[in-house]
Amino acid sequence: MISSVFFESNKNVLVRLFMVKRGRYNRPFLHLAVIGVLIIGVALAPFLASTYPVFSSNASSKAIDSPASNQSIIVGDNVFQTDISQKPRDKVITYTVARGDTISTIAQKFGVSIDTIKWLNDLTGDGITVGDTLQILPVTGIAHKVSKGDTVYSIAKKYDMEAQKIVDFPFNDFANPETFSLVEGQILVVPDGIKPEEQPYIKRQKFIASGPVSISSAGFTWPIRGYVSQFASWYHMALDIAAPYGSPIVAANSGTVSIVNVGTYDGGYGNNVYVAGGDGYSSHYAHMSAVNVSVGQSVVAGKTVIGWMGLTGRTTGSHLHFEISKNGTLQNPLSYLQ
Repeated sequence: MISSVFFESNKNVLVRLFMVKRGRYNRPFLHLAVIGVLIIGVALAPFLASTYPVFSSNASSKAIDSPASNQSIIVGDNVFQTDISQKPRDKVITYTVARGDTISTIAQKFGVSIDTIKWLNDLTGDGITVGDTLQILPVTGIAHKVSKGDTVYSIAKKYDMEAQKIVDFPFNDFANPETFSLVEGQILVVPDGIKPEEQPYIKRQKFIASGPVSISSAGFTWPIRGYVSQFASWYHMALDIAAPYGSPIVAANSGTVSIVNVGTYDGGYGNNVYVAGGDGYSSHYAHMSAVNVSVGQSVVAGKTVIGWMGLTGRTTGSHLHFEISKNGTLQNPLSYLQ
């Protein structure tokens, strides 16, 4: 009671003192406050460690050694190797040449061809200098600036490749996604395109799909005879097999028809069928003109006609879009057809 009366009678004096000399007392006050907090922390540390084990110094080692975490870690020979994450790139990037760089090593670093770097940067030789800036495409090919009257078909012809590749590249935009109309001035990525001046010296090899043939050890066969117009890539984990319109498509693996989509765009697949096989495998057939099976029907690899080659969905020409998946994850079909 006495102390409170004393405080009330003298508080104004104390306020004036601190207001006048706040600059002098500011730093000492902060230092004393920090020291006080540290003293309290040290005093409470044993209590916190015993009451809440998470604050214990050996808590992390206990968590790692816990038998509830029934996992094993395998350390390989390349434990010190740095792996660069292969994230999809949606546009051209600028790279500054570093010491020791060559066009070859830069191309390897970004997963594109040497010609791709040369063509985009108008390089006639291999000479580059530290500090030079280079434009790098997200994929091997050409960057094309759309001119008036350009279409995906005329651009594909100019660069000696399939129009479907331009359409399938996920970061190419179209004024109308169904007709693939373009806007003058936009930059279009042309995967696997070849510079017109270089075409006489760079010849493409056609890979013939000679199906149906004998069943591979993986249980698959080619679903149709034609040529592979597009191979598997990070943005197109499938094979495109070009063949005449109406050609019969057979089951690539034995199993049961699990899904049938007819008369719908279905995300660009058009008329398409899924066949579920054993061991978690499934095959997928898209863009068909018509379907010849129904859900629940059993099919035999190389014999049962799934449907016929068509132009339904997101397509620029008659071809089969063929996928293989295992436990829901898309695989490179070529690995299962050889």
